[in-house]
Amino acid sequence: MYFNDIHILGYVVIAAFGLIVGKLIAWSNIRLPEKKKIFSRDFFEENKKGIYCNYIFMIITAIMYVILLYKFGIKKDELLKNLDLIKYIFLIPMLILAFSIDIKHRIIPNRLNLTIFEIGLLFTFIYGITNVNMAKDYILGMFAGVAIFGIITLLGKLISGKEAMGLGDVKFIGALGLYFGVNSIAEISLLSFIVATIISIFILFIRLLILKTKDEYIAFGPFIAISAIICIFLPSGVIFDKFLFMCKLISNQILMF
Repeated sequence: MYFNDIHILGYVVIAAFGLIVGKLIAWSNIRLPEKKKIFSRDFFEENKKGIYCNYIFMIITAIMYVILLYKFGIKKDELLKNLDLIKYIFLIPMLILAFSIDIKHRIIPNRLNLTIFEIGLLFTFIYGITNVNMAKDYILGMFAGVAIFGIITLLGKLISGKEAMGLGDVKFIGALGLYFGVNSIAEISLLSFIVATIISIFILFIRLLILKTKDEYIAFGPFIAISAIICIFLPSGVIFDKFLFMCKLISNQILMF
């Protein structure tokens, strides 16, 4: 049985691989904030005890890998044509890690941002071997991400006297630019602010009215990670098209009144 020209066994294999990677994510989720080594003898010793067997990470990663394989497929004639699939196989676990760690510890570790950057730079170099323009787009995507979030951070500090977002978020979006390029990183930036606005209102409502707490801090990294994952699976340009459509619809409704 084939789906998108890939035998069902291919999906089984990548799902199994996703379960293994999910276990590594659970381990890294604890080790990174503690600034401990990821690949060490402890991993194998603790793995035998089943301490870091987080089924949520494992299932999510396996599902995402299966969807990735279905979306991008496998080009058998040339390895370089599979770069999109391969780079996202590397990126998705790091996005899940950034999401989880930032929610829990309110920080995206520099080691994680640096790893995302280094792997992204490697893929950019490989793309550049066959397509220099594509490599340039990814480099510009990095600078665009840093510029967008850097300006917002500076403006937020000037206006409110507080940091609108941490430098970790700026580093994070800059590193992601190496995977997505200028247009897609702009879409991720737009989507992250839309998602952040909607979810933040809901979170603040719960904190103020139900939990009776005045903590207004909301980590922004998870919104970037969610938006990046959405952009991986959606066709390029869809987010801008939908946003412009909604703006046009709202403006027409306002004019009617």
